[in-house]
Amino acid sequence: MSTAIEIIEQAIQKGINHRPQIGGFPYLAEALREAGVTINEWILPCCQSLYQTNSGAVIFPHPSLITTATDIPTFNQDLLIQALRADQAGHTSFPEFLQAIWSAGIIRYTVNLEARYVVYYGSSGESYMEKYPAVTLPI
Repeated sequence: MSTAIEIIEQAIQKGINHRPQIGGFPYLAEALREAGVTINEWILPCCQSLYQTNSGAVIFPHPSLITTATDIPTFNQDLLIQALRADQAGHTSFPEFLQAIWSAGIIRYTVNLEARYVVYYGSSGESYMEKYPAVTLPI
């Protein structure tokens, strides 16, 4: 296992340990940022997660949202925002969040951990950007 993989796995665990039930994403993002992760990109529906770090780039596979050839849902910003707010309110699990944004036509999203924003992309070049707040993690 590489140093980058170890750093990411430890940061994810730290973020999970310190995130509240409601509004928890910034805590996970901050744990990754503190560990030297600069960008985290999720590719849907295959659910591959790319991490750009100061120690190198790493990709993590996760269970796919689909198992056969599938039409991509049309980009729907209103559905995307509903999915974001439900997740921010603690009403969905992470797999449910991924399914909801896929259903809103999102094929990938990129988290800029240094500038603290996320951009969600549709298949025809559509995008939606949302900033998230800075938080402080316990030492």
